[in-house]
Amino acid sequence: MRPRPHAGDRRLSVGLDIGGTKIAAGVVDAEGRVVERVPPVPCPSDQAGIVKAVSVLVEELRARHPGTAAVGVGAAGLVHWPEGRIRTAPNNAYRDLPLRRLLQETTGLPTLVDNDANAACWAEYRKGNSAAYMAFVTVGTGVGGGLVLADRLFRGRTGIAMEFGHTIVDPHGSQRCGCGTVGCLEPLASGRALGRYGSAAAAAEPAGALATLAGGPGRVTGETVTAAARAGDPAARAQLERLGHWLGIGIATLVNLFDIELVVIGGGVAEAGELLLAPTRAGFERYVTAAAHREPADIRPARLGPEAGWIGAALLALDEGE
Repeated sequence: MRPRPHAGDRRLSVGLDIGGTKIAAGVVDAEGRVVERVPPVPCPSDQAGIVKAVSVLVEELRARHPGTAAVGVGAAGLVHWPEGRIRTAPNNAYRDLPLRRLLQETTGLPTLVDNDANAACWAEYRKGNSAAYMAFVTVGTGVGGGLVLADRLFRGRTGIAMEFGHTIVDPHGSQRCGCGTVGCLEPLASGRALGRYGSAAAAAEPAGALATLAGGPGRVTGETVTAAARAGDPAARAQLERLGHWLGIGIATLVNLFDIELVVIGGGVAEAGELLLAPTRAGFERYVTAAAHREPADIRPARLGPEAGWIGAALLALDEGE
């Protein structure tokens, strides 16, 4: 990792976050201050469409900000580092997309392409939720994460480290992950899991608050569970506690492995706040090794919300750019 830009660094960077359904983008300066953000645009499903949509966004932003010196992209999926080739993406049809090379050719700007959770992790690290040894965990439709070790973003040998949602926590369970494996954290601690837990609870109590709020047991989502929990419904709170239990086990494994001091939790499910964080901390404290003999890791909410991906990508392009 190169030193962070000095206070007088006036370079700008375009950041993009490519998801399964939309592309978010904006411009930041070297300190991570947002100069411009644009409304998200639909994400094409094919390779040519992705490249065209991203290139158009870059050129439009660059035209309005002539100080643009780099482009950073955070993308869902397995991204080969440092080549910037997206091997596979969970909600897109493309495979082996050499996005970094294609964007550099079309824009003429130095380009960095990384996993979206890595980018969001770096945004949290650079914008104040930071520690020399920290992890970022995103709990949304799926579960992902990023890791900073000794003030450096850790990517592993080829860029696909920290697939946190695929930590094995329950190999003898019944929930099969989207990756095909039984035992992954993701089907136990994601937004989809919360919806599944809530649906079962609502079916067991069809006249209860969860089913009533959703308009029927079969219509319960993770958002419904969070809303009912905030309103004080015990059944809904129990489902967040169940999810937090599993998330705490995963975080305990992470801390056991890397002795990190800070875990930042973001993503849509994290909007439940302490209703999720409190049981997560309890699960962590129960399962972390030598809890009474080590300095506890701080588990706290993310600061940047859904913009973290593109902000972090833009900062990485400046911080690690050639």
